[in-house]
Amino acid sequence: MMRKESVTEMEKRQYHKEMSAMIEAIPAGEVPRLLLHSCCGPCSSAVLEQLVPYFEIVLFFYNPNIAPAEEFTRRLETQKQLLKHLSHPYPLTLVALPYDDAPFWEAVKGVEHTPEMGERCERCIRQRMSEALLAAEQYRCDFMTTTLTVSPHKNAQFINACGEALTADSSVRYLPSDFKKKGGYARSVALSAAYGLYRQDYCGCPMSLQEAIARRNVRKDEEME
Repeated sequence: MMRKESVTEMEKRQYHKEMSAMIEAIPAGEVPRLLLHSCCGPCSSAVLEQLVPYFEIVLFFYNPNIAPAEEFTRRLETQKQLLKHLSHPYPLTLVALPYDDAPFWEAVKGVEHTPEMGERCERCIRQRMSEALLAAEQYRCDFMTTTLTVSPHKNAQFINACGEALTADSSVRYLPSDFKKKGGYARSVALSAAYGLYRQDYCGCPMSLQEAIARRNVRKDEEME
């Protein structure tokens, strides 16, 4: 069960600094294997840029929340497009499971219509990170983490607490992160533009898609005024 951190504890923790300290502690000459859960190509761009100098990476594209299926395919192709531009000194392997939205619907059953960043999102994140841990163990990774903290619309405290709870009894270590810090999110936007990557305007699930459609309609109405 995930321990609830107090507000004071969460405010004191600086996950990006914790990550840097863990990376600096890697013995000279060693290249650990890291499973990086990727939500999409644009978000993974700046994250990979930070991590490839230090790790052999298994890039795990796993997002059963994405709807419709055509959107999943487009995002996966964008992920592959990014990798064509990215140089990396150590092996980088893309692993992508076939599209199947059933795990998402099972995870959010009963809370489908809770607000964005509420329990629905937390369950979705936990489900994806749980699957990422299984993959990390399968591929004998030393560490795991996720690109999700690069987004200013995601709760980095929850994501890190979730990762730490999931790996508590695993041989895989969780690499704490807050990838949006130190200009990380802005860098992902800049790299997406430089590489011509498709950058979606909603998180992925049908509920976030409907919210995006509403925002698009508002913009259209404003442009017509």
